[in-house]
Amino acid sequence: MERSIAYIALFAALTAALGLVPQITLASGVPVTAQSMGIMLCGTVLGARRGFLAVLLFLLLVALGLPLLSGGRGGLGVFGSPTAGFLFGFPVAAFVTGLIMERMRSVAVLPTAILASLIGGVLVLYLFGVTGMAITLKKSFFEAAALILVYIPGDLLKAVITGLLTSGLARARPGSLLSRPA
Repeated sequence: MERSIAYIALFAALTAALGLVPQITLASGVPVTAQSMGIMLCGTVLGARRGFLAVLLFLLLVALGLPLLSGGRGGLGVFGSPTAGFLFGFPVAAFVTGLIMERMRSVAVLPTAILASLIGGVLVLYLFGVTGMAITLKKSFFEAAALILVYIPGDLLKAVITGLLTSGLARARPGSLLSRPA
């Protein structure tokens, strides 16, 4: 129990730290950061339930006003912005990513972590993010999707990096990969 709480807090902090990497904001207003990779890592390392809780803790801290999002943003206002769909999708993305890791135990860690990150950390996250943008910007789903197509290559790269990091962790410290308990 204590170990789980420590991991949840650690990965909430990791997700926050990855948002501090200097951002690049494109025309759509969605910043390019490494924060979504933190969401992927929450799922691949912690598993579905713990990954979900780590991201929920992170979002609670954001809601309380801590400037943990890219550009030093925080507070309740960010949950009404055009990027709010991504925030609402964060815990679901971590959960789906972790669930895939847990269910595919017979497959090697590297390909599973990449696949899980692509499905949970990219596909699921984009479904929430695009839907949120469509609603807040009063655009169709496809118009909103067109605004963020430019982010896909970077997110694909983050999924591969997540897979490599998760696989490296599994080799170095197998017991620390909670998504695949020994």
